[in-house]
Amino acid sequence: MADQSSQKQFEAELAEVQGAVARNWGWFLALGILLVVLGFAAILFPFVSTIAAKVALGWVFLIGGISHFIHAFGAQGWRGVLLDILVGALYVFAGAWLAFFPLTGILPLTVMLAILFVVEGMFEVVLSFRMKPEAGWGYLLFSGIVAILAGVLITMGLPSSATWAIGLLAGINLLSSGWSFIFIALAGRNADSTQSTAAA
Repeated sequence: MADQSSQKQFEAELAEVQGAVARNWGWFLALGILLVVLGFAAILFPFVSTIAAKVALGWVFLIGGISHFIHAFGAQGWRGVLLDILVGALYVFAGAWLAFFPLTGILPLTVMLAILFVVEGMFEVVLSFRMKPEAGWGYLLFSGIVAILAGVLITMGLPSSATWAIGLLAGINLLSSGWSFIFIALAGRNADSTQSTAAA
């Protein structure tokens, strides 16, 4: 009984989301096109986009650090005040370094990115063999190998790869997100036109 109730609730929430997408498909399409354009620009100008991504990451860290300070001094009786202050200070320091010194620190960030790719790829490869022969294990294995190769290629290209790796990957991510929003928008438009035809 509880399973049926949760299934109906899930279906109702899904229908609500689909309806919202169908009503606002134009905004989703505009956002998707904007992200695709920005993605192409990031790929064409990887050094500029690398610096922009670094500065944006810095501001994310700064905002996170300030929120830790606000929580530390605003939550009365919170036992983790000292920890919040220390974490907040670390975030603020890292954020200021990334945001206000855009031409420094690109190399360490690129090294961290390469290590992250290799580690993530290794986990995916191990997980894919654990999933075998379940559906999708081959895709996971392929994804892991690609991630490892990307990390190795970035590492082999250092230090010159530091000038383009982050920007290129940011551009690819923007392109991927942009096309996702475009496909969502087109599906929403089709759903909207189908509903309009049915209502007529």
